[in-house]
Amino acid sequence: QVQLVESGGGLVQAGDSLRLSCTASGGTFSRLAMGWFRQAPGKEREFVATINWSAGRTRYADSVKGRFTISRDSGKKQVYLQIISLKSEDTGVYYCAADRSAGWGGLPDDSSSYDYWGQGTQVTVSS
Repeated sequence: QVQLVESGGGLVQAGDSLRLSCTASGGTFSRLAMGWFRQAPGKEREFVATINWSAGRTRYADSVKGRFTISRDSGKKQVYLQIISLKSEDTGVYYCAADRSAGWGGLPDDSSSYDYWGQGTQVTVSS
């Protein structure tokens, strides 16, 4: 069982930068992929980025490439999502998720692949 807790959200101005954190505990991390998803008001949850815990490989949604960076700190069991040049359309609840069976190099972008989810952290971008 993996527990996930997000932090770092808040109210920011358009153009600002923000770093979200996800702290993981429990379970075995060697086969994990850790992902970030977001859900804007009135919209479905969408994939943002994912990182393979063992291989360190990453994958991004086309809509966020160049502005979002996912990374991990294995020692702290934390995953980060660095966002630059925030836009109003980045507003939403950001969720951290873990896929326990991604294996070496797996980078799932489908929410149904993920087994564990955090409670989410709200990001609001004002313009």
